[in-house]
Amino acid sequence: MAASSSNKSWNNSTFTNGHEVGSRAKPSSRDSELRQGQNSTLQKKVNGFKKQAQSHHTTLDLLEGEVKAFLIDEDELHTFDDLTKVNPVTTTTVLKCLHARYSADVFYTHAGCTLVAVNPFKHVPCLYSLDVMKEYHVDPQPQELKPHVFILAEQAYRNVQGQVEPVNQSLIVSGESGAGKTWTSRCLMKYYATVAASSSSQKCQDMIERIERRVLESNPVMEAFGNARTLRNNNSSRFGKYIQLQLNRSQQLVGASIQTYLLEKTRVTCQAASERNFHIFYQIMKGATEQERLQWKLPGEAQFCWLPNADQKLEEDCFEVTKDAMLHLGITSRMQRQIFRILAGLLHLGNIQFSAPANESQPCELDAQSKGYLQTMAVLLKVPQEEVLAQLLVRTIRAGRQQQVFMKPCSQTECGMRRDCLAKVIYAKVFDWLVTFINGSICANSSRWSNFIGLLDVYGFESFVLNNLEQLCINYANEKLQQHFVAHYLKAQQEEYAAEGLEWSFVSYQDNQSCLDLIEGSPTSIFSLLNEECRLNRLFDAKQFKTRLEKALSSNACLSWDKFRESPHFIVSHYAGTVSYQIEGMMEKNKDPVPLELIQLLQKSQDSLLQDLFVEQKEQNDNRGQSKVITVVSKFKSSLESLMHILHSTTPHYTRCIKPNSDCRPMTFKKEEVITQLEACGIVETINISAAGFPIRLPYQSFMDRYGLIQNPQQLYPVSGVNGASPAKKKRGLGAVEAGEDALGSAVRDIISVATSGQAVSSTVRDQPENKPSSSLLVHCGKTKIFMTHSMLELLESVRSQALSRRAFCIQRCWRRYLRRKQARQQRAATRIQAVVRSWLTRRWIARRHKAAQVIQRAWRTWRTLMDALAAAELDDTTEIEEQLVSVQGSPVRAVKGFTQSSAGTPQAREPMVVQSWPFGLALSSAPCLSMTVTASGLQKVMSLLACLKLSFRNANYKVETNQFSQGVASVRAQPQETIKLHLRRSPLLYADVCPGKKSDHITGYNQILLEKA
Repeated sequence: MAASSSNKSWNNSTFTNGHEVGSRAKPSSRDSELRQGQNSTLQKKVNGFKKQAQSHHTTLDLLEGEVKAFLIDEDELHTFDDLTKVNPVTTTTVLKCLHARYSADVFYTHAGCTLVAVNPFKHVPCLYSLDVMKEYHVDPQPQELKPHVFILAEQAYRNVQGQVEPVNQSLIVSGESGAGKTWTSRCLMKYYATVAASSSSQKCQDMIERIERRVLESNPVMEAFGNARTLRNNNSSRFGKYIQLQLNRSQQLVGASIQTYLLEKTRVTCQAASERNFHIFYQIMKGATEQERLQWKLPGEAQFCWLPNADQKLEEDCFEVTKDAMLHLGITSRMQRQIFRILAGLLHLGNIQFSAPANESQPCELDAQSKGYLQTMAVLLKVPQEEVLAQLLVRTIRAGRQQQVFMKPCSQTECGMRRDCLAKVIYAKVFDWLVTFINGSICANSSRWSNFIGLLDVYGFESFVLNNLEQLCINYANEKLQQHFVAHYLKAQQEEYAAEGLEWSFVSYQDNQSCLDLIEGSPTSIFSLLNEECRLNRLFDAKQFKTRLEKALSSNACLSWDKFRESPHFIVSHYAGTVSYQIEGMMEKNKDPVPLELIQLLQKSQDSLLQDLFVEQKEQNDNRGQSKVITVVSKFKSSLESLMHILHSTTPHYTRCIKPNSDCRPMTFKKEEVITQLEACGIVETINISAAGFPIRLPYQSFMDRYGLIQNPQQLYPVSGVNGASPAKKKRGLGAVEAGEDALGSAVRDIISVATSGQAVSSTVRDQPENKPSSSLLVHCGKTKIFMTHSMLELLESVRSQALSRRAFCIQRCWRRYLRRKQARQQRAATRIQAVVRSWLTRRWIARRHKAAQVIQRAWRTWRTLMDALAAAELDDTTEIEEQLVSVQGSPVRAVKGFTQSSAGTPQAREPMVVQSWPFGLALSSAPCLSMTVTASGLQKVMSLLACLKLSFRNANYKVETNQFSQGVASVRAQPQETIKLHLRRSPLLYADVCPGKKSDHITGYNQILLEKA
């Protein structure tokens, strides 16, 4: 990962393009002229670079959707751990990547050598637990883990362990108010207190634990006295701090020291709407006991002018936590009571109001209530009440060589300013005393520690509706840090290019040296003109100062004015945007006057702490006299130069905290606010630097996967990645044999040569004959990556589109030929299948009918044989018929009388007899059944035969009637003696015309077969 580049050695040297990184010596006049000339030339390059960068940013919109899908896979954006690895590197893609990761609950992302932390505004479990700390500490390659602030902490710690030059490390945390700088610094301190706490000796272990506890306990004390609620954050740091964690030769934490920068002490006396004073005042009011309230004269119903929004409840209003932390740091309860009593006195001081006198020669007056507050304040600060009132109402003027003293009553405004000045100087001294005491408590002897890791928590870039000296100093500090950051990032870029075998000289970037010269330059700058106004000791005129700025600094392109604005102001073009500064009141804030008589008043206090706070001021006043005035910008510039000297001598690790929305709502990502912060913290500038060189950087294997088809199919290289290639790649000749990066580089260069030999490049060259672009300016092949510009990407996409068209046409031809051949084969196969099926159906149909005919013939022959046998038996065995009752059980045949014949053969006449039986027929639903006994001989036999033949005869004495006559039975032999059953799915009557008759409509003897339905 790119963040691992911070493990390497950074030397304070200059680049090939002439931009200096390390601390510079004070330039001479000739050097200044030379540098101004270089700046003018550089500014022209910068303007050209901006236009080029803008064109690069708009190039993405011109690409086709398929190219965007290749470069920007939005479904996979949350998986990019480094913003500079997104293709192409633009603000749009970076913003999409951050948004995707934020939606996936991933709040840390690398940006080259920088870590971007987006505030989730909610509790994330197990994100900063001890187990997570140990995981990043014991892992042999923590940079391979998910991005986290612990990665930077561990890299810095291992640099100290490995004694990588420069050994000392600095972790720089920046961002606007509410972005999470204080929380990040707190997590870093807890991490080092955890991982740097191992020791074999119990005594050493106890001492290290005590130091660690003091280091951690310094946080709530510094936050209580230096943080306040603002419009953007409930716990905003109103000062900058640099904490040095001191390590011994065994990399164990043995001490720490704190350096502070530019405390916003004006907040003590002036708070914006909906904002609050420092936390400590509210902690005292809400957390003090009844006894402490009586001691500090703070009744519960009291209202104080310098304590707005006191009814708001914040998590930071924890008085007991602050007192316990101070106690662990060595601040006794007695000293704590002294500090809190002084702060209570400041609250009463703020309630003193002055009224203008009737006569200007007389001092201002106080009402009865203000006199009560004055008395309470004098008691708490242990200063004489009359003397306090005199110093607030009358000022001392010294004039002449003899320093004659004159007393002059102050106006109502001047009285208020002296009151505020007294409160600010007391609070600033208390804050400085706390920092000094904490350093004395946690700082180790110089002989005990050898290296340090610094944590820098600074203000972010600020731009409000009204900006004054505080914002100018803050933005000036950010300009200095941005210059240091750009130099550090360019080193990382230079090492990456060098590792890939590329030259660095062709990369240009925007330098903010012109803006720094405007603010702090010599001999003339904004700071120098402000200091000069303070030394003149005259009434400050804002319009006159604006005129001086226009006359002295109008040549600087970073300075401008709004002609339609009436109030005196000036506009500075910073790296993060333009800011308009109000001139009115700037000189008073820069001078920060503290009347000597007020200092002398505090030195007379009976409070031992106040005496300690101002004893040093007394000695300085005695020795200095009327020497040079030290202004706010001079002190801030001096401290910032000291800080930059430390940063230049250490290895920096940057963390940029981002506030996703101004309402502090969890999981809400507003792109407009985020892009503004990315510009303010320098991430956009980092992106521009990347875009100025080669914003598109692809590994060789990824390049071959997409653009390998540009090659001639006969010249494809059998190369593959580390893990082999897919079958699709093998068909293209990309994965048959594993090869090294040299083979991949050779294949990539061949593809580039094929692409640049086409008409696309030549047309571009002809369009710009004066400034011909060559392939070396469009693309560079490193050892493992290819570096491209947007122009080269468009060219490759154009050639790839042509190659795809040719291959698509070839595929279409082959596909159509394949479809036609397939259709022909299918038609032939269908014809053969149809012929076989028809043949099989015909054979099956014939076989079924032959089988049916055989069954019918067999049944017919059996029946015919049986009928013949029955008829022969009936004709041969006729006997006399005796008269008897014929009765069959269960039969519908009634018992009737028959004929009897005498032995002489003469029949006896009796009444006629009818023989009845079951009905017969050819219906399949009823089986034939005839049961009768016939005995006949002689004439009886002949008559029966005639009756069966249905001949016309009738005899009164003899009559034979059967029910078969209506059915057409030709002979009595046709009367069956047993049941005939045929079981067929289809009636054989359908085939009755086959055999024996020839006509299908002719009824034959076969039609009289008596059937029983199965």
